Amino acid sequence: MKSFVLSVLISAVAWAEGPIVAAPALRLVKVKAVQSVGKESVSGSLFPSKLLPMGFEVGGRLVSSKVSKGDVVKTGQTLGALDSEIADAQVAQAEAGLAAAEAGAGLALDVAGRNEKLKADGSVSDVQFRSADVQAKQAAAQVLLAKAQLAQARAGRRRHEIRALFAGTVIDAPDNTGGMVGPGTPVYIIMQLDPLVLKATVPEALRQVLKPGLKVRVEAVGASAATDDAVVKVLVPSADPQTRRVPIEIVVPNGDGRFTANTLARVTLPVGDARASIVIPSTALISLGGDQVFSVDSAGVLKRVSVTVVERRGAELVVAPAEPVTQVVDHPTAALVEGTKVTQR
Repeated sequence: MKSFVLSVLISAVAWAEGPIVAAPALRLVKVKAVQSVGKESVSGSLFPSKLLPMGFEVGGRLVSSKVSKGDVVKTGQTLGALDSEIADAQVAQAEAGLAAAEAGAGLALDVAGRNEKLKADGSVSDVQFRSADVQAKQAAAQVLLAKAQLAQARAGRRRHEIRALFAGTVIDAPDNTGGMVGPGTPVYIIMQLDPLVLKATVPEALRQVLKPGLKVRVEAVGASAATDDAVVKVLVPSADPQTRRVPIEIVVPNGDGRFTANTLARVTLPVGDARASIVIPSTALISLGGDQVFSVDSAGVLKRVSVTVVERRGAELVVAPAEPVTQVVDHPTAALVEGTKVTQR
């Protein structure tokens, strides 16, 4: 912004007579015209997009833990394992049972096949043939039963290991191994931290303005993290019965880890139509009986103009003035009087 240092000369005093007095030097800043949209800021909490406490489906002694707190894991990665000595023996027993059943079934089928040929020649009776056929079918059923028992034993063995169901960050993990773990007891906690989900509530009047897919700005409360790429995920079509506010969820990208889960964040939501505004230094704003700025008209006279703050951008403000403004006084003081004539040296 181009600026000028002005020397202010009081040419007339409306409410008292006296000699012309030189006022302090002023810094005049040209403003930048922009089109702005009304905005409303609401605060909420940042939650992980996925959170899952994970435990073993069976009880046992924890013999290994392959991840630590803070580790990033992939889908299907092994997190830890229980002592599987008994489960391994059960699998071996089931495998042996299946092998025996398959051998018996092979023999029974062979006998049934030979009896079928002998029956055709009249060498065996119909009763003998039927008995051999039944034994062959029973042997086949024993094979199916043995396969089911083996599948059950292998499933029990797999339950002695725990794997990540989705890619994420390990938030909690056991520090030591060797202890007993009960079935269903949470041992690991996995969070998916990219993206995060900001959950907040908005006034009911904004429900018609906000739509899923709308990009919004999210800033961390108490930290410097911010993004303009957050997207409205869902606007729940039901207000909270206590506050009469509508819940909203916003997806916040967090690939670089700039945001921290389970902290507060502020979202700036666009509302209303675009309107003519100006960008001024934050130090040019006066907040006495309302937000105002000092402008200088074409005749070089100081004028107080009311403004509405639309957006705060750190050292700059976007404001909507009550009348056209091309330049404002930076760092105005209480000594400035509206109507004062200023000249540039």
